[in-house]
Amino acid sequence: MEAWLEEEREQLPLWVPVALGAGIAAWFSLPNRLGWLAFCSASLALACAALLLPSGGRLRRAVLIGSMMACFGCVLIWGKATFLGAPPLAQAVFVEVSGEVKRLNPVPAQKMSRMLVRPIDAPGLPPLIRVNLDDELTPAGLGRGAVVRFRTRLMPPASPGLPGGYDFARRAYFDGIGATGRVLKPIALLRPASAPPPMRERLFAHIVGQIPGAGGGIAAALATGDQGAIAEDDAEAMRRSGLAHLLSISGLHVTALIAAVVFLLMRAMALSRRAALDWPLMLIAAGGGALAGIGYTLLTGAEVPTVRSCVAALLVLGGLAMGRDAITLRLVAAGALVVLLAWPEALVGPSFQMSFAAVVALVALGEHPRFRGFIAAREEASWRRLGRHLLAMLATGLVVELVLAPIAIFHFHKAGMLGAIANLVAIPLTTFVIMPLEALALLFDLCGWGAPFWWLTARALDLLLLVAHGVASSPWAIMRSSAQSGGIFALILAGLLWCLLWRSRWRWVGLIPAAAGVAMILKSGPPTLLITGDGRHVAVRTASGGMAILRERAGGYVRDALAETAGYDGMLEAMAAMPASRCSPDLCAVRLKGDGRNWDILVTRSSARIESGVLARDCARADIVISDRFLPVSCRPRWLKADRRLLARTGGLAIDLEVPFVRTVRSVDDEHPWIARSAFRLRRSSQL
Repeated sequence: MEAWLEEEREQLPLWVPVALGAGIAAWFSLPNRLGWLAFCSASLALACAALLLPSGGRLRRAVLIGSMMACFGCVLIWGKATFLGAPPLAQAVFVEVSGEVKRLNPVPAQKMSRMLVRPIDAPGLPPLIRVNLDDELTPAGLGRGAVVRFRTRLMPPASPGLPGGYDFARRAYFDGIGATGRVLKPIALLRPASAPPPMRERLFAHIVGQIPGAGGGIAAALATGDQGAIAEDDAEAMRRSGLAHLLSISGLHVTALIAAVVFLLMRAMALSRRAALDWPLMLIAAGGGALAGIGYTLLTGAEVPTVRSCVAALLVLGGLAMGRDAITLRLVAAGALVVLLAWPEALVGPSFQMSFAAVVALVALGEHPRFRGFIAAREEASWRRLGRHLLAMLATGLVVELVLAPIAIFHFHKAGMLGAIANLVAIPLTTFVIMPLEALALLFDLCGWGAPFWWLTARALDLLLLVAHGVASSPWAIMRSSAQSGGIFALILAGLLWCLLWRSRWRWVGLIPAAAGVAMILKSGPPTLLITGDGRHVAVRTASGGMAILRERAGGYVRDALAETAGYDGMLEAMAAMPASRCSPDLCAVRLKGDGRNWDILVTRSSARIESGVLARDCARADIVISDRFLPVSCRPRWLKADRRLLARTGGLAIDLEVPFVRTVRSVDDEHPWIARSAFRLRRSSQL
């Protein structure tokens, strides 16, 4: 072991942010204080055990530092959640709010704005609320610093409706948002905005006004990171084609900006003989690029991918200024460590995971001797050089797609398959054509001469959208999967990190857990039964492999959520039209097959009162009873009673009747602070 660690001594520091992230992930995955304390105690016990190993060895130091960092990570996120988060509203309320506008983000694609408001003289409300405001209700003079009064129905930030869904409540808690809602008529402006809109909002409005149509939203996103003006069909095409990373300000945008600034400064200073001979040109250019990168990061809202890219770019510039080879995995590890120390909650978000995974894969591939030899400069014909560069871009795209696929499946239940091909055109087009043209257009707008450059930018954006829609229309564009458990995701991620961070032949051992996790995903079937957290919407797997929904009038959001969780890409049928169902206005009974037998499912579909004797009789005949109301004690199904009382504690359910197995959004004793606690007292249930 010591000999192997000595061989890998250059790679050992890379595991420091991994150990810190393991402690943060443990706090999010374990449900309550007992689990958090147990993890910290186990980490400290492992550190004490490391002291018994021979002194001076790398194994002792590695185990000691790793276990201490894991414990510190758990304590760090626990402390931040305790002292800096915003508890959610306990229950939905209709209220008239008077408050100060802290931020106003227009969303032209949806004809509305998102308004962040600090309530005034409202002790019963959270310190910050976020409400949606339709454009037709927006008064003149509304902006940052304005005081408004309006009526709204406030609700706690939405938790995942189904297992594997997006947890907005968790993000809102760390963002300080305690309630969400929609502004109702009338809205009164008590005091107009006291300050002009921030530069980001002015830049966003200016770009959207210069490029009408679909391209304007993408141009605004490339410059500001705000995707509110992108139409939904264009955004979906960018996601399906693997080009969505272009819309989030990350390494590509920061690198292009800093590289352009460094290039221009170097060329400008080289025009002076004195500067070229006496000044430290690289140091000055690196300083200018660093200032440009920091300013761009602040302008675009300092999101996690942008901060990570800015930190990494600053380290690269520092290394180049000192004449060092700075593009290494240590640089990526340093960036990850900075982000996790400042924003530990970012670890569980797809943005952090996908951005760092992509960079680690790219740098690890770039450090491989064979790949470096393949892309090294050499004397050859131009067409051979071009072909070699295209093959290198395709290889990097494929590697990134393979690394990002499990992350995309875990968070979005689908992964891109043709992104590497689309990026062969999209990345050079964006980096060398669209972004320089947009920068020139903004520069010449200072003199009123930017129109020709805006026209060229719009044509280049049309080509980008043509590529996105063309690739997205292919039936092979994406691979769908039902929602997967965190254990499978952790197994694959651990295997990938083991393969990417080590350098000796033992790194290939990581393929074993990665391959095991992929096999579990391929073997896992879609759930037989899906139940949303409020109990109102139920979807079942039909005998033909399709999906049927209880309420035919359910909105598009609910339908999409049910289909994505099931990994289904077709139309949802009506449960009442199934041959194996019998439905009345109040109840719907369905017979499903699973585990070698028939399962009888009973679902309530109205709020009308059902006679207790009839309900008790029907419950006794059913294996599973589902309802969005409180069911009486007399309702006793044979296996599971998923009524409002149980669903309030577990959230939505995904049930696989072939095992049988039940997945919940959360455990019944979950103590994470972003979970809204109901005003009524809930009894513990031992059914799960």
